[in-house]
Amino acid sequence: MPKFKLKTHKGIKKRFKLTAKGKLRYKHPGSGHLMNSKNAKRRRRLTGPGALTGVYAENIKRYIGK
Repeated sequence: MPKFKLKTHKGIKKRFKLTAKGKLRYKHPGSGHLMNSKNAKRRRRLTGPGALTGVYAENIKRYIGK
């Protein structure tokens, strides 16, 4: 048990959502605007949420407070 609690990182909390099984969901970057310059394959890949697992997910969960 750590000696002190970390404060929740508000920027990370807004960008990631924790699923019931403990995975992190996020929105793909680069899918907000200027879609005409991106090809169709890239646009399809950017649709829908992405899932984050592994070491990166563990680090982000620490900042979310879970």
